[in-house]
Amino acid sequence: MKQTAIYLKRAAIALMLGSFGCVIAFEVIGSSVAEDGTLVEPFFLIPLAWLLFLTGGMLAIATFIIGRFKSGSAT
Repeated sequence: MKQTAIYLKRAAIALMLGSFGCVIAFEVIGSSVAEDGTLVEPFFLIPLAWLLFLTGGMLAIATFIIGRFKSGSAT
């Protein structure tokens, strides 16, 4: 179980870092207006960042809860 908990914790951290990477990439790429007046921006990074952040958060919470019940310290 310890080995699985380590992998789940690392996966949660990787998902959270990926989320922050998407936000940073969105800010670095920036937005612009094309010649024809359309907005050009990497909009796909916003929902992807939210998806990664929420998935990583739920995985972190689940890992914490599972760890508490497996260790027997929950009352």
